[in-house]
Amino acid sequence: MSRWALASAMFVVATSFLAADDKEKVVEIDGLKSKAPDAWKKVPIPEGKEFRSRVAQFKIEKGPGDADDAEVLVSFFGKGQGGGLDANLKRWKEQFDAPAGEKAKVEKFKVGGADVTELDIQGTYNSKFPPFGPNPKITKKPDYRAVQVFFASPNGPYFIRLLGSAKTVEGQKKAFDEWVKNFK
Repeated sequence: MSRWALASAMFVVATSFLAADDKEKVVEIDGLKSKAPDAWKKVPIPEGKEFRSRVAQFKIEKGPGDADDAEVLVSFFGKGQGGGLDANLKRWKEQFDAPAGEKAKVEKFKVGGADVTELDIQGTYNSKFPPFGPNPKITKKPDYRAVQVFFASPNGPYFIRLLGSAKTVEGQKKAFDEWVKNFK
């Protein structure tokens, strides 16, 4: 085989892997699609009923000095499920010790015709597992930050969350916002 043919074959194989990775990172919300940033690693959704609402899940490597990796979750509970905007904003604020909820920033914008509300909150996060269980185990995580999105699509709201150590989330905030706003 000539060097040219070998190089061409290697290029085709390499680009097919890249294209597959790009497709794997595309998230769809009611026909709107957006490719997750390259720094995010798509991870399999765990088995179990507490994870059945997850549409996609990504891991973001922790930044220097941070204790934990960050994660991006996309969830959908079904049409008419998952609660309304106000109830979710309240619940998200209550996931952090006071006074974090009072300092939370709320931004509203449109994406592909859908109303989107983003809540940005920082402080001590109360991690619960299972998240909706009657007696969850609570682990306090200081200096955490969550960017929670209520994506009001025609088939019901999607919920998108960037959560992790504050510095790691700060380093991904711009990419996260661009990704959310890029659903087309």
